[in-house]
Amino acid sequence: MAGNWKMYKTPAETVTFFEKFLPLVANSEHCEVVICPPFTDLAAAASAAKGTRVRIGAQNIAWAKEGAFTGEVSGPMIAGTGAQYAIVGHSERRQYFGETDETVLKRTQAALEFGLTPIVCVGERLEERESGKTEALLVSQFQKGIAGLNEQQFARIVIAYEPVWAIGTGKTATPEIAADAHRVIRSQAREKFGRDAADSVRILYGGSVKADNAKTLMAQPEIDGTLVGGASLDPVSFASIVNF
Repeated sequence: MAGNWKMYKTPAETVTFFEKFLPLVANSEHCEVVICPPFTDLAAAASAAKGTRVRIGAQNIAWAKEGAFTGEVSGPMIAGTGAQYAIVGHSERRQYFGETDETVLKRTQAALEFGLTPIVCVGERLEERESGKTEALLVSQFQKGIAGLNEQQFARIVIAYEPVWAIGTGKTATPEIAADAHRVIRSQAREKFGRDAADSVRILYGGSVKADNAKTLMAQPEIDGTLVGGASLDPVSFASIVNF
């Protein structure tokens, strides 16, 4: 169960969040919990979560170790804060910052190289769903952004299905729609990496996940967890999703 804070919270607000959140999930051993705050909060979050089962992740990662890449943050820099995960290819990165399937693959490989677990995002826009192109788009994103990994690399990633039309809109894919998309992704994994790898990879659903729909989403056997946006900013709300 992962939370993506997007561009919210200062380091001080991060500390306050964890003070309230950690007691609420202290006994939550049924799942792995990851929180992905802005880069500027990573150290504060990692310090606050130290000694607990909660893991910390970045929201992006550079594809290079170092160099003349103004504004980028590298794997060693992220790992140096104590973070262990990195979101790659979020739809907002694709929509606003020129992320492509090719750069998603490069960032995924960089995360793995530097010991981070990438949460690789795929998903369709509203016009693609309405024109019946969802499956073709998911296949394309998988082929260009994930299939370039080798079997050992694939075994270390997490995939997140995020229908872009459901992110921050209040619209949520029905559990059945989400499960159908997850099956498409898993079938691609099966074709490329084999049945065992496809069965093992965790595929999260992201898109207006809230406390009141987490249980019905998680009831779908194809859905292995959630990538939560706005609802992860409130400690009580996110804890209730973790403890669905």
